[in-house]
Amino acid sequence: MALRNIVTQGEDCLTKVCRPVASFDSRLHTLLDDMAETLEDANGAGLAAPQVGVLRRICLVLDEDTEEYIELINPEIIAMSGEQTGLEGCLSVPGKWGIVTRPNYVRVRAQDRDGNWFEAEGEGLTARAFCHEIEHLDGHLFVEHVDHFLTDEELQDYISEDEE
Repeated sequence: MALRNIVTQGEDCLTKVCRPVASFDSRLHTLLDDMAETLEDANGAGLAAPQVGVLRRICLVLDEDTEEYIELINPEIIAMSGEQTGLEGCLSVPGKWGIVTRPNYVRVRAQDRDGNWFEAEGEGLTARAFCHEIEHLDGHLFVEHVDHFLTDEELQDYISEDEE
């Protein structure tokens, strides 16, 4: 396994639509392992392949309940409900935080590293991460949903209020 470089806003690969994965081979497994190591090192809630410069429909999302990564290959959102509004950031947009509204519940259908189809669901942070990471696969960033970026002071106030 190896740490991959996380590209930042302004790089072309973050604005492109990713191609589906067709080969479930050792190269894919290496990429998934590298992405997991990179995500753990960055202490993030999710990571999409274009964030490491790979234009394939692959992402990892941290399951808030199990604290394990869910590998999603060729994912699609098949159900969502409710609404949550909260703090969101992105490893590809370092130092920027904004308030974003997302569904509170999301169900996805995807393939695992061996090509088998499965479904996964999540609420709260996991649902937010599903939406955020799958948007990366279509060339979109969370900044498109933010009306106002938080200043450092506003961010500290928000975190303090959330902890109370």
